Amino acid sequence: MTVLGLSKPSNGFKFYEEARPEPRLFIFASFPMTTISSSNRDVSRPEFIALIAGLMALNALAIDVMLPALPYMGEALNVINENDRHFVLTSYMLGFGFAQIVFGPLSDRFGRRAPLMAGLAIYVIAAFAAAFSPTFATLLVLRFIQGMGAAATRVIATSLVRDKFGGRAMAEVMSLVFMVFMIIPVIAPAIGQILLLTGPWEYIFIFMAMLGFAISLWAFIRLPETLAPENRRALRLGVIVEGFRLVVTNRMAFNYGLSAMFIFGALFGFISTAQQIYVDIYGLGAYFPVAFAAMAGLMAISSFTNSRIVRKVGMRRLSHGAMIVFTIVSGIWLAIALTGFMPLWLFFGLLSIIMFMFGWSMANINSLAMEPLGAVAGTASSVFGLIQTVGGALLGTIIGQFFNGTVIPIAAGYFILGIVALIFILIAENGKLFGVGEEYQDEAVVEAH
Repeated sequence: MTVLGLSKPSNGFKFYEEARPEPRLFIFASFPMTTISSSNRDVSRPEFIALIAGLMALNALAIDVMLPALPYMGEALNVINENDRHFVLTSYMLGFGFAQIVFGPLSDRFGRRAPLMAGLAIYVIAAFAAAFSPTFATLLVLRFIQGMGAAATRVIATSLVRDKFGGRAMAEVMSLVFMVFMIIPVIAPAIGQILLLTGPWEYIFIFMAMLGFAISLWAFIRLPETLAPENRRALRLGVIVEGFRLVVTNRMAFNYGLSAMFIFGALFGFISTAQQIYVDIYGLGAYFPVAFAAMAGLMAISSFTNSRIVRKVGMRRLSHGAMIVFTIVSGIWLAIALTGFMPLWLFFGLLSIIMFMFGWSMANINSLAMEPLGAVAGTASSVFGLIQTVGGALLGTIIGQFFNGTVIPIAAGYFILGIVALIFILIAENGKLFGVGEEYQDEAVVEAH
């Protein structure tokens, strides 16, 4: 096998090829210690990866760290219906989803650094202000604004990697970034629990603001501008409109994108109700972060396993098979829940299977959605981000609003959305699952990660 890498001679970056006996997920040690330069900034490859992972982790932190605090926020801000506490998460995701379509074109026009620093400033200021929210409505508005700022970290962080690395090299870097990024959902609820032990719920927003400021300062001092002025594009509304048109008129891309939206909706439904399920139904109390971390860790293992076997098995076989298992197990979960109280061990066991299948399905389905749109990958990625994040957040919120002290709503949500996702996969593939024997380039497979 031939592996693409990067070297940095005196005249700039250059691709090289190296023969390898077998595919590998990580070839971190095989790269020279390259530096990424711009004007007076020289950033080593490990520092660049750590910084990108830190930027992307701010988004996950803004969701998961506050899960243990939702009851305290609701009580302090006089939220009568406890299911309305989920809007703290929904408002953030809506801002995050809508703003993605804005920061993509802005970063193509003005470079990566300026829009990124603007987004980080919005994130930090909104998080700090949220700690002093006098009403629940004010908190929701500030969370929406904070989500808008976080959208810059998602869109631009990916663009930064794309600017400096290509092909397999980009896939390897993104794999390393993702492995660091997945640590956050595992530890964030525990961090939130610790903060609640030391002070009121407002401390969580202060913590987010402080961490956001620290990463902003790091990026301001060390992050180079990766988009040269001659490569910048004019800011035109037509680019966004054309991106939407290309996505919605491509049968395979659009239907896989909708499938991903429904799958994410199921996941967000669980995130929204996880605190109520583990604490109110099963009485885990302070052990809630441990249970949540176990699920997040399982998804990370699933994603890692996917990266190891997708070359041999293929994206279609993995994602289609995973979605079938996802839906069947969700149906079993719902049937058992309808018979009465479900013990914790059974709930956790069934959910573990479902979450493992989520890790196999989501990355591959997103890659299959992007596969026909390589010529407009940046714009298409922003459009898919908008559709999946906003649509998924709304679907997850609907599931959360049906919470009634049992696991029936979340089980029903997973089962129904799993069926709908499978229907859209069938539409995308003209009624055929598991592919038709086509062979794909290594790059298309690697980008599944």
